[in-house]
Amino acid sequence: MTEKPHVKIKILRDGAVPPGIMSAHSAGADLSACIGENIDIGPGEWRKIPTGLSFEIPAGFEGEIRPRSGLAAKYGITLLNSPGTIDADYRGEVNVIVVNHGKGPFTIANGDRIAQILIRPISRAEFEIVEELTETTRGEGGFGSSGR
Repeated sequence: MTEKPHVKIKILRDGAVPPGIMSAHSAGADLSACIGENIDIGPGEWRKIPTGLSFEIPAGFEGEIRPRSGLAAKYGITLLNSPGTIDADYRGEVNVIVVNHGKGPFTIANGDRIAQILIRPISRAEFEIVEELTETTRGEGGFGSSGR
């Protein structure tokens, strides 16, 4: 097992809930809504939901924001920009863009778990402009070209 990154969290408002790891082997920690009043999201709509938290993620890591599978399976609720990224140099409040793909309205209340965050190592690529790329069997075959 690799060393755990140390992430500092700043509570920005009363009612903000620190990320919670819900089981012994959870990959991510749940993020909760920090809102003054309930937010209703109709089918096909999305809202930016504040968490009341900001993070200091160490260099070489990112905070990856993912949907919660239970919300997706039960209600059709997911994240619009999934996965989202919190860069190591971002110090503002973390907000989550929640979208309702369900058939009915969905209400988010203060403290509801709305997403999860994973702290993941990153690697930065070096990009090189070239005249030609290495040939492959697939070639330029795009969407659906490798099978169903």
